[in-house]
Amino acid sequence: MDLELVDALRGPAGADALAAAAALADRDPLSAAAAMRAAGHPPALAAAALTQADLRRRAAGKFGPDAGRLLYTRAGLEQATRRVVADRRAARLAADGVRRLADLGCGLGADALAAARAGIAVLAVEADPATAALARHNAAALGLAGAVEVRCADATAVDLAGCDAAFCDPARRAGGRRVHDPRAGSPPWGFVTALADRVPRTVLKLAPGVDHDLLPPGAEGEWVSVGGDLVEAAVWCGPLARVPRRATLLPRDGGGAVPALTGSGARTAPVGAVGRYVYDPDPAVVRAHLVAEFADTVGGRLADPRIAYVHTDSARHTPYARRIAVTDVLPVALKRLRATLRDRGIGQLEIMKRGSPLDPHTLRRQLRLAGPHAATLILTRVDEAPTALLGHPG
Repeated sequence: MDLELVDALRGPAGADALAAAAALADRDPLSAAAAMRAAGHPPALAAAALTQADLRRRAAGKFGPDAGRLLYTRAGLEQATRRVVADRRAARLAADGVRRLADLGCGLGADALAAARAGIAVLAVEADPATAALARHNAAALGLAGAVEVRCADATAVDLAGCDAAFCDPARRAGGRRVHDPRAGSPPWGFVTALADRVPRTVLKLAPGVDHDLLPPGAEGEWVSVGGDLVEAAVWCGPLARVPRRATLLPRDGGGAVPALTGSGARTAPVGAVGRYVYDPDPAVVRAHLVAEFADTVGGRLADPRIAYVHTDSARHTPYARRIAVTDVLPVALKRLRATLRDRGIGQLEIMKRGSPLDPHTLRRQLRLAGPHAATLILTRVDEAPTALLGHPG
């Protein structure tokens, strides 16, 4: 989207087009486009408004009730922080006494808006003129323009004097493709990792698959999941670092957060036999390398030192993992699995896997499921041997 089109969307004609596009939400794209043309909306503005209507629907899961008041780009929405995560981060910064935050590479402004809601003044920096205009619009749309100064500039050239904290979410797209290595993002990785030398209270938002070895020494690595979906890794630097590693589990609605699981990220869990119960830890726990710390909370063990399923002989309630009651431990042999499931009348089968090369969709077809009962099948390894654990949640 170019700056001229952004300006058009922000004006009176754009407001009319956006309202018309929202009213056509139940139409197919061709019918909606024809209706916009028939109503006299210019083609480019009509297309942009219809795109915004679609993006606003998609944004509801991230921005909640504010989604319908904001403007987006597809790439910006994809990278934008979910409100429940941004609000929690902003609350932590505010509790640490942050008064003015530099948001370097602010994108559409999700984190800047959260900081402003928490009472923090924000210098939001965005290199792309159109995206900067969208961030400016979004701050104004929520009544936060006075707290968020959006500056179109190169983040690496901005004077950070007066900012007592910095936040950076490097762009994870290059040449239209998503990149997973933070060293391939923008701003350059060297600039990102040196931020804490200039502003000690620095937070970095990275992809959740980031290698632990890339985290700055002494920083806190936090992996965050929302409703069981792993969404980001945050790196808290300088005086913001509290523990080496943290797993934060948030509900989708933002209420009733689970106490964070913390630890060194370097411990190993005890290894023993398969238990009557197996626990599948939340992905934030696994990515934070806190499986050993989780195992401590349930008195558990691993059945294989490289597989993050935790086993116990008695049921333990935990907010950090799903629990499956194991009824059978079987070899991964198609005929044996098929016969067992047939004998049990299993017609509905959840297939989980960790440490297995098998494709669950292919296996499901091969098992020829039939019957009134449901079960869970876990494909894993025990003592390096392919193993299937059959059971049910409980």
